[in-house]
Amino acid sequence: MHYVTAGRGDPVVLLHGFAQTCHMWIARIMPALAQRYTVVAPDLRGAGDSEKPPHGYDKKTLAEDVYQLVQHLGFKKIFLVGHDFGANTAYAYAAAHQDQVRRLVFLETLLGGFGYEDALRHPFATDGLGRAVWHVGFLDAPDGIPEALIAGRERLLLRWFHQHFAYNPTAVSAEDLEEYVRCYSSPGGLNALKYYSTHYEDAAHNRVLAKTPLKMPVLAYGGAAFLGEGPKKALEQLAVNVRGGSIPECGHWIPEERPQFLIDELLKFFAEEDG
Repeated sequence: MHYVTAGRGDPVVLLHGFAQTCHMWIARIMPALAQRYTVVAPDLRGAGDSEKPPHGYDKKTLAEDVYQLVQHLGFKKIFLVGHDFGANTAYAYAAAHQDQVRRLVFLETLLGGFGYEDALRHPFATDGLGRAVWHVGFLDAPDGIPEALIAGRERLLLRWFHQHFAYNPTAVSAEDLEEYVRCYSSPGGLNALKYYSTHYEDAAHNRVLAKTPLKMPVLAYGGAAFLGEGPKKALEQLAVNVRGGSIPECGHWIPEERPQFLIDELLKFFAEEDG
């Protein structure tokens, strides 16, 4: 499992989602957090420079990968931040290890069993700007069909994601795109598409976890131009102390589109625990 670290202090773990890797945090978010915290950003199974096995892409397994990394690094309790499928993974981690997660930050996703399946319907669900969200069903197609159709066209898919799910279509830079293309076009790189193929397995697991609501404070945000209040509404079904909402002038890529907003919110949220 590949990961990057910076800073000193109490540990903060940052989890990326699909179309990105740990690279998403490095330039804009980690330097500010590293002034006060030890920041760890791994590449999840199947992404970046981590191993890319053919199986194990349900969020329970991804969360266990991250948990074993945290244990390896010797941390007892962490602040946990996830974006997109990284947030789904962060929820699975926090629900399984409630006494070891001080605070949870849940960004720009919904959860299987608690609203995610709405994106699988037809006519397509729409985002905050009225754009059709069609990709979820396509990437859930069986028998390796998405991988076969996307192989060799990784740049096209990734550029489409970064431009069309944004309020600011230039927020993810050309340099960032090239790094993601490098990773997703590497051998096994499209195994990360399997983050999408475990919806119903994840939903069944989440319904079991939801029987014990999260007790740690949760900060849940969506971009107004994509999921908006959706992440907060999803977590309100699963946790007793949830704040957050919708970020104006922001799409799916919160760390790139509104980095200072996110930094300020994270530092304020974490500092409450420190105090």
